[in-house]
Amino acid sequence: MTASQADESGKPAVILVNPQLGENIGTAARAMANFALSELHIVEPRDGWPNERALSASAGAVNIIEQARLHEDCMKAIEQFHRVYATTARPRGMTKQVMTPQEAAADMHDRAANGERIAIMFGRERWGLNNDEISLCDVIITAPVDPEFASINIAQAVLLVGYEWYKPIAASLGMGTSELAAIKGSGLRVRGDEGLANKQDLHGFFSHLETELEAAGFFKSPAMRPGMIRNLRNMFQRVELSQQEIRTLRGVIASLTRTHLRPRETDGEAER
Repeated sequence: MTASQADESGKPAVILVNPQLGENIGTAARAMANFALSELHIVEPRDGWPNERALSASAGAVNIIEQARLHEDCMKAIEQFHRVYATTARPRGMTKQVMTPQEAAADMHDRAANGERIAIMFGRERWGLNNDEISLCDVIITAPVDPEFASINIAQAVLLVGYEWYKPIAASLGMGTSELAAIKGSGLRVRGDEGLANKQDLHGFFSHLETELEAAGFFKSPAMRPGMIRNLRNMFQRVELSQQEIRTLRGVIASLTRTHLRPRETDGEAER
């Protein structure tokens, strides 16, 4: 990826500082790919570079690993960026703006819209970023975590921040397959080509149900009948039934009605 391509993308780059294990670099790359991030910078990887374990742990995010840029220090890694965010769980004795991942993501989108290049810096597995490295950054990102167990590994941290960045621009939920496209948004999903039941479908079901309940003697009190019917109708209308579900329910009613009307064997006949 060239600098001009990165400028056009508006996506934040990920900088991993002195990562110890190739596996952690690979899983961080996989987390990046989950949220459409592609630009990876690595500062002083402990086990050298390239790293076969990083490739194998990337679970398909091979391009991110192969195109990663290697740097000898953080100063070199951030030269081309206008705004850099440092991720850390520990309080720092310096005057620095602190944001949650969600707040930082909104800030990133605003700045990218103005043409700024953005990077997010992640520290070492054991103790994160040091104060000198954080001093090079503009903003600290700290997640709301249990203060008694605040450590997050590299891939989890990349996943958390990447998710918040991607969430406002995501066009769908989950994955798509050859059989079904990715879900377009949250809410009730109706299977296949089936639509929701319309009012005609629903009123036909109500009429069927109420007729059979009447025949079975369910409405024992004429005075209470209207209120009982309203309760039944409200109950089923809250569910947002599909056309198929209406057909199933009417089939259940018909089956129960046939059973109710079928002559039953006496105990003596059943014994024979």
